[in-house]
Amino acid sequence: MKSILRFFKRQPPARLIALGFALVILLGAGLLLLPVAARPGVTVSWVDALFTSTSAVCVTGLIAVDTADTFTPFGQAVVAALIQVGGLGVTSIGLGLALAAGRRIGFKSRTLVREALNVDSLEGMVRLVRGVLFVTLCFELGGVICSFPVFIQDFPPLHALWISVFHSIAAFNNSGFDILGGLRNLIPYHDNVWLNLVTCALIIFGGIGFLVILDVTKCRFRFRKFTLHTKVVLTTTLVLLVSGTVLLEWTDRLGWLASFFHSVSARTAGFSTVPLGELTNAGLFVLIILMFIGASPGSTGGGIKTTTFFVLMQEVWCIFVKKEPGAFHRRLPRGSLAKAATVALLGLIVVCTGTFLLCVLEPQNSFIQLLFEDVSAFGTVGLSTGITSALRDPSKIVLILTMYTGRVGAFTLLSIWVERPEPAAHYTEEAITIG
Repeated sequence: MKSILRFFKRQPPARLIALGFALVILLGAGLLLLPVAARPGVTVSWVDALFTSTSAVCVTGLIAVDTADTFTPFGQAVVAALIQVGGLGVTSIGLGLALAAGRRIGFKSRTLVREALNVDSLEGMVRLVRGVLFVTLCFELGGVICSFPVFIQDFPPLHALWISVFHSIAAFNNSGFDILGGLRNLIPYHDNVWLNLVTCALIIFGGIGFLVILDVTKCRFRFRKFTLHTKVVLTTTLVLLVSGTVLLEWTDRLGWLASFFHSVSARTAGFSTVPLGELTNAGLFVLIILMFIGASPGSTGGGIKTTTFFVLMQEVWCIFVKKEPGAFHRRLPRGSLAKAATVALLGLIVVCTGTFLLCVLEPQNSFIQLLFEDVSAFGTVGLSTGITSALRDPSKIVLILTMYTGRVGAFTLLSIWVERPEPAAHYTEEAITIG
């Protein structure tokens, strides 16, 4: 036991986070395989249990089996707990439990939280985690209160309350799970304006990141005093939401409410109010772009992140106008472009590799369906054209690895396993022709 503890203490923070997610996924799969987790007469295979656990911990929402029809209330509670742990992060949950137990928070724990939430300083880590947990509690409780009046119209009170709790947890953590049954997602409520808007609000606030929410409240909603990070996240999110809504309405005529809902949901949430298999290729391509970009850093969502997209677009624009990359009277750090390009390129490599493997394993499906499925897994979105449950086990394993990579981050996974010291000598620089 002591040797195991010494092993974990020697590991870098990023590696511990990746291992933590993997252990929670395996634990969740084990719990879902218990007889008490499945409904009478239903058998859950180990691949489907692992797929469901990975999808929940990685806050994706892709489902190999219907959550309501397959799992008992115990199994559904396990899925909800996995979504919560995956959305907040293993380290934030662990630190929160340690604070509740009155334990002293050491340097290693603070470093883990800093790495998990992607912040630059160790200062105020305990206060930050308390703020994250408080914000989560407030939004999820608000989601329960707001969605309960809708579900009480169709279900008995206790069942409606449980659906409201599950839906609120899934929506705020940007995970597209539902327990309505029949693989329907939110299609029965496609014309319910209130539930659509409540769900969108939970998704947006869960996707912009805890740092942004805390900064907005600290600055009392005065845009001029926001940090550059907050300004970039809010403006980029707004542009993507409006653009996605207009493009979806133009390509598929879903109606403005449905177009707005799917523009929001494609940013890593995974809820749908219309059958996505009926969308045109143009509409599916719009959703693919939104899913690949994803949510914002330090949030419950995935993708390459809005700030990465912003930095790349700023660099392209500044090449034309002959200016240094920046925004809101601030200049971007010199290393931001290199990191953004690396994150985007690694994301493309993961998506291309996964889609290629799916094309080999599932030749009966169209390319756009398989690309959509893989991007949804990478962006930890959960939207699907309806082919997930029919995929073969090897294809599900490909999506499991893609979801895990999308949640932990391809850049993080690559860096934590390759440890090389800084070279003492450097080669002579020489230019090459680009473009």
